[in-house]
Amino acid sequence: MGSFSIWHWMVVLLVVLLLFGSGKVSNLMGDFAKGIKSFKKNMADDSDASMEASAEKPTGSIAPPDSTTSGTQTRNTQKA
Repeated sequence: MGSFSIWHWMVVLLVVLLLFGSGKVSNLMGDFAKGIKSFKKNMADDSDASMEASAEKPTGSIAPPDSTTSGTQTRNTQKA
């Protein structure tokens, strides 16, 4: 009961083909293959220009809070 026979898989395949049609399934598999090829091509590249560009430019920094206003002073002035 835990495993499916070949007939179960044949019925599932038939239902998928009836619902989506053979054209959509072949297009989907073609797009999937193109994605894998593109992934392999990008993994084979020695240097990635987008990674180098982001590494050269610093993202910036946030200024530290002003020393004259602290959290305790702000709370005290709000109560008064």
